[in-house]
Amino acid sequence: MVVDNMLNTILITGGTGMVGKNLINHSQAENCSNLIAPTRNQVNLLDYNSIKEFMQSTKPDLVIHAAGKVGGISANMADPYGFLYENLTMGMNVVHAAKESGVKKLINLGSSCMYPRNALNPLREQDLLTGELEPTNEGYAIAKNAVAKLCLAACSIGYSYKSFIPCNLYGYWDNFHPVNSHMIPAIVRKVYESKKNNDTPIEIWGSGTVKRESLFAEDLADFIYFAADNFDRVPNILNVGSGVQYSILEYYETAKKALDAKGEFVFDLSKPEGMKQKVVDVAEQTKLGWHPKTDLYTGFEKTYKYYRDLIECQKQHL
Repeated sequence: MVVDNMLNTILITGGTGMVGKNLINHSQAENCSNLIAPTRNQVNLLDYNSIKEFMQSTKPDLVIHAAGKVGGISANMADPYGFLYENLTMGMNVVHAAKESGVKKLINLGSSCMYPRNALNPLREQDLLTGELEPTNEGYAIAKNAVAKLCLAACSIGYSYKSFIPCNLYGYWDNFHPVNSHMIPAIVRKVYESKKNNDTPIEIWGSGTVKRESLFAEDLADFIYFAADNFDRVPNILNVGSGVQYSILEYYETAKKALDAKGEFVFDLSKPEGMKQKVVDVAEQTKLGWHPKTDLYTGFEKTYKYYRDLIECQKQHL
């Protein structure tokens, strides 16, 4: 698989984030003659003129919009304004700047949070905006839906701007912060800390029965390069996922096994759980001939090793 040789320059927003880092460090990145991933100091995505000037000077053939303000349930609930404003502003700025700079191809990364809270599972692309959103991350979801709609509007006037909707992501370069992390990095951190502290109890928010789908971030990067190489075949809105769901308890049990931890689970039923079920329909992805490479256990092993090495590195710099 070789990235379309007409895509000489690819611009990645969010190059210091998990998806951006996986894209930059993926083996397929070597096939791109000019991969650009500006830092926040180089380009302020909240400033339209900043990103427009950068695009006009670099003239990318493809823009991959992977930047965003991200976090788990607690972070979204603590700052609904920030999650709505920053993600909406960044997305609108990137898409409009690309259009005004003559960029014909763009990949916008959405989130399965975009789907209505009561939509039937598996979640189909046509289910977007057909019902009430999940309150715990409504601001983030509104922003992601609006940017995806802007991309569709651009398609109607001759641009090829596609939005991919990945399920829950985890893996290398994830955020393991106690407050701002997503589900799986939070699980890895809590199980690791339990193991380190003589198998102390491991707290699970809610009943552990709600179900989620997940995808190793390296696999998402692999799909994005696959899509770049098959751009005209890819739908304008597309789910990207594993097509497999597990309960939250099953995720914790897999983490315990992968980390060889022994701590007992305790359930805090006062904490929010979010949607009862969330798995995306990957029928269109499957038709393209692409499948994820990393199973859940292997993904947990790799994520744990990355996190362990990260902790050791931080200790050495204290």
